[in-house]
Amino acid sequence: MGELFRSEEMTLAQLFLQSEAAYCCVSELGEIGMVQFRDLNPDVNVFQRKFVNEVRRCEEMDRKLRFVEKEIKKANIQIVDTGENPEVPSPRDMIDMEATFEKLENELKEINTNQEALKKNFLELTELKHILRRTQQFFDEVCFIVAFLLCARMKMFFACYRFVAGVIGRERIPTFERMLWRVCRGNVFLRQAEIEDPLEDPTLVHKSVFIIFFQGDQLKNRVKKICEGFRATLYPCPETPQERKEMLAGVNARIDDLQMVLNQTEDHRQRVLQAAAKTVRVWFIKVRKMKAIYHTLNLCNIDVTQKCLIAEVWCPVSDMDSIQFALRRGTEKSGSTVPSILNRMQTNQTPPTYNKTSKFTSGFQSIVDAYGIGSYREMNPAPYTIITFPFLFAVMFGDLGHGVLMTSAALYLVLRETRLIAQKSDNEMFNMVFAGRYIILLMGIFSMYTGLIYNDCFSKSLNIFGSGWSVRPMFDSKRGGNWTFDTLKGSAALQLDPAVDGVFSGPYPIGIDPIWNIAINKLSFLNSFKMKMSVILGVSHMLFGVTLSLFNHLYFQKPLNIYLGFIPEILFMACLFGYLVILVFYKWVSYNVHISKDAPSLLIAFINMFLFNYSDTTNKPLYRGQMAIQIILIVIALACVPCMLIVKTLVLRRQHMWKKHLFKTCKAHTFNFGDVAVHQAIHTIEYCLGCISNTASYLRLWALSLAHAQLSEVLWKMVMHIGLSSKSIGGFVLLAIVFYFFAVLTVAILLIMEGLSAFLHALRLHWVEFQNKFYCGQGFKFLPFTFESILEGRSED
Repeated sequence: MGELFRSEEMTLAQLFLQSEAAYCCVSELGEIGMVQFRDLNPDVNVFQRKFVNEVRRCEEMDRKLRFVEKEIKKANIQIVDTGENPEVPSPRDMIDMEATFEKLENELKEINTNQEALKKNFLELTELKHILRRTQQFFDEVCFIVAFLLCARMKMFFACYRFVAGVIGRERIPTFERMLWRVCRGNVFLRQAEIEDPLEDPTLVHKSVFIIFFQGDQLKNRVKKICEGFRATLYPCPETPQERKEMLAGVNARIDDLQMVLNQTEDHRQRVLQAAAKTVRVWFIKVRKMKAIYHTLNLCNIDVTQKCLIAEVWCPVSDMDSIQFALRRGTEKSGSTVPSILNRMQTNQTPPTYNKTSKFTSGFQSIVDAYGIGSYREMNPAPYTIITFPFLFAVMFGDLGHGVLMTSAALYLVLRETRLIAQKSDNEMFNMVFAGRYIILLMGIFSMYTGLIYNDCFSKSLNIFGSGWSVRPMFDSKRGGNWTFDTLKGSAALQLDPAVDGVFSGPYPIGIDPIWNIAINKLSFLNSFKMKMSVILGVSHMLFGVTLSLFNHLYFQKPLNIYLGFIPEILFMACLFGYLVILVFYKWVSYNVHISKDAPSLLIAFINMFLFNYSDTTNKPLYRGQMAIQIILIVIALACVPCMLIVKTLVLRRQHMWKKHLFKTCKAHTFNFGDVAVHQAIHTIEYCLGCISNTASYLRLWALSLAHAQLSEVLWKMVMHIGLSSKSIGGFVLLAIVFYFFAVLTVAILLIMEGLSAFLHALRLHWVEFQNKFYCGQGFKFLPFTFESILEGRSED
């Protein structure tokens, strides 16, 4: 049970693994994930370690598998993931796996190469087909122009013309045409037509067929250079119609044959990839497990006989039996007759911090670890954060309606977590929310509770038990009688007096009376209530944090920290701010409706306490002997400061001198009085000032709670009130439209934005105001060798 509240007890152990059994033993340790290997060869280059060749071979196999995976995704084939966790293949299987992957890679590369060559040939034949079809139309158009429209000079030009034909990207046609006209000075004739269907080159592109008529070799060279510059493809085109017709028939026949070959090639490629898609995930797991094992073996030392590997591991003491059993299982699997040996070692090194978590507690532990990994065996704030974090969030976010929505969303994630985990979404935002589903669930539940206390549901009150206030017996002094309906209708605001008999029948059974929702002084009442509540919760939270430091001092056997650390700290806070909380409760209990007008101000009384001002006639004492008690509390609080600031430093120095005198022959521990004094002064000043600033920081509970309530009320009045104001038949349609916008704004602003704001403020209250009272967070995390984290990509170098 103790491990729930502090990190696991760790030990450094030495492993002796026989060379033939080392691979299987490390494999079994990776499956259970309970040991963290230390690097025993920090000065040895990575390329000079024993198993570097095996690591390279695994990396090469991983590269080939990534190539296969890329081809599978390119073909839009679904990779089968059955959730199978295959066993680690034996070292002898590496040769067979390499041969399989090599054959698969070469086959796919050969298919891709042949397919690219076939597609290129198919593209060229397709372009040539379009050229041959369009060329005859161009020639017919030219002959018509020459016969009927052109002058005698142009007829002489076409009588001895020469031409080139080809295809070009459709978007280049305007620039291509202008360049031809300018370079050739208008001595060429261009005709072009668009190809309707896009061509694969290698992606789908739109092209056009063109033919250029010209005279002379000089223009021919210019035209070809321009075509080359614009990446146009030229094709040979016969001059006579009969030759073009015969060539087109031959091209069509070749295209049909090539299309059949392409289909067969694609079918073969699909069959190869579909077969690979069924096993590629299993192959990845096997290869990456093998690579992780050989990488871990590189961290070990090899004895002089080359027959034994020596490793050092950090592991939890409570899991030693499981580790021993895994080693026996690995030895039996390898067929070795020599058992592996696990010895605990004595060390002065600080062990890593390991806090066991479940799917419920992992989110809260992540909140704590984000501040800093806990020092070894110090109190873990996570168990307390499970309650205090969602509760403080709910104090700021208290709304029954919003809490129901948040709880429903989180409950959906919790109930369908198995299916959502299996889907393995790549959406980072969704994964972050899903990881904190239990945090959100508790935040929603606590928000429902605080919303019930505030009697706030979408900015409206719920009148479940009936208000404790009544206007029927109220006496109207101006009119000489009880209030009537005319009185109520004719007055914009009336004040109920709880001192009049029958007006106030008693407090509302749970939460705030619903009548406050229509009161004009609602904000003043809630300000007072929530501000005092924030101070009470804040001081209680901080006192609890200081109390937890006592358990740290007891566990680490530091009595000096108890007498000159914990006791002065708890007295300082309790005498000042604990006393303020007591005054709040005392005032609530001591003053009723008849004498509440004479109640003194707590803020002024608290300020006068520090100023020793007891002659203030405007603020009467709350109780007898208030001056004497407050003076005693101030004196005690002031006396605690030198205890922390000076006495502790002097006692530490005295202890050091006594140890130095007692153990003259031993090497004395270095003690720098100046450093210790400065450190203690900083801690004392930080704590004393922090008590003030931290208490004020908890007022954010009050501020954000009021802000959330007011924003919810504004949203209701500005949006939802519009739909409810219409009483006509068309009002139903208007209400539906308005409700849609109200729902969207509620989710976007009040749930997401306001929820995130309250989450961050609750996070700050735990990190700064609560955890700094007892939590150092200067440890380093326990990172066990586990296949699960490696396969999920959570492993760290």
